[in-house]
This record gives sequence, structure tokens and C-alpha cells, in this order.
Amino acid sequence: QVQVEESGGGLVQAGGSLRLSCAASGRPFSYYGMGWFRQAPGKEREFVAACSGGGGRTNCVDSVKGRFTISRDNSKNTAYLQMDSLKPEDTALYYCAARVGSAGLGYSRYEYEYWGQGTQVTVSS
Repeated sequence: QVQVEESGGGLVQAGGSLRLSCAASGRPFSYYGMGWFRQAPGKEREFVAACSGGGGRTNCVDSVKGRFTISRDNSKNTAYLQMDSLKPEDTALYYCAARVGSAGLGYSRYEYEYWGQGTQVTVSS
């Protein structure tokens, strides 16, 4: 059974920073491509960032480029989303997801088999 668990959400003022963490179990962590998605009230769940199994390939949605960084530490079975210069429009429930198939990047939620419960990020203006 694969378990995915996020942590690190919270309330922050605009311009501030948060770091989300995501742990996944079940196989060696490097087997998984990892992704972050977010869902604001009344909106679809959207792609935020993705990272390949070895961490050598990453990408993120244009709206967060230059502000968010995805990374991973396979020795700790953990992926991270560093969020800087946060804006009120970043407010959402953030989900971590894992996909088997570590070489490429997954941009669609349907490419991910395993999901965490989500962690709330609220950015006040």
C-alpha cells in the first residue's frame, strides 16, 4: 500500500514563504515521479510542479515560475515545494501526488496514482 502525506501548510502574509513536504512509502522513493497540485474553492485541481524520480528534471506552471521550487531528497523519501513571494491567489489546498514511472514529468492529475489528503495554504493580503 502506497501512502502519500503532505505537511507544512499554513497561514502566511503576502510576500512570505512556506515549504511543503511530502513523504511517500511503498517502494524505493526514486521509483516515483512526484507532483504538486492545488485546488482553490470552486476551481478545478491544477498542476503546480513536477519532479522526476532522480530529481534531475523539474518543471512548474508559468504562474509560479521564479517563485516556487520543487525538489526531492531520495535519502529521506521526501519531496518539497518551496514557495516564496506568495500571493493571495496562491491560496488553495495543496496536494502531493506520486506516479510510478520516474523518468519523465507528469502534468495531468490523471497520470498520478497516489495522492495525499492535502494541506491548506492561505495567503493573506
